[in-house]
Amino acid sequence: MNLFKGSIVVAFLALMSIVVPSIGESADFGRFGCRRGDRIEIQDLDISPDPIMEGQRIRAWKVRINFAGARECETEIEVREGGDVVARTRRVNMRPGINEIEVPPVESYRFQGREHCFTVVADLEGTRRDVDAARRFCARQRMGWSLREPGDRDRPGR
Repeated sequence: MNLFKGSIVVAFLALMSIVVPSIGESADFGRFGCRRGDRIEIQDLDISPDPIMEGQRIRAWKVRINFAGARECETEIEVREGGDVVARTRRVNMRPGINEIEVPPVESYRFQGREHCFTVVADLEGTRRDVDAARRFCARQRMGWSLREPGDRDRPGR
């Protein structure tokens, strides 16, 4: 009987060691996370390389976000084409003002087919929501696929 009780105690302690750290991590994320009332707007969405040939691997997505909050906050950013996630970050720290964020691509995603339009999604208080944007971000096929807009990347560091 003592062996059974001892096994139960050990199993309980093992379970607690797994659950407690994950609760603590989510509490930190919630305390510093972006909130639903925070105003976030996408200024620009780019890919690297640009242009990119059909079937070629994307090296990085670059998202330019205007964050109108009063404090820094942590969030997760996704780039989606329809319901498919094509790029995702883990815990990005945004400061008030313009933020340039590089988002790692999903390895298997490639430009193929006819039209590609993208949305950016942010985690606000544990809920993923589309981020407001002044325009649609659609890739156009020229010599390759491109998200470049007229006057785009005239800024230093782009």
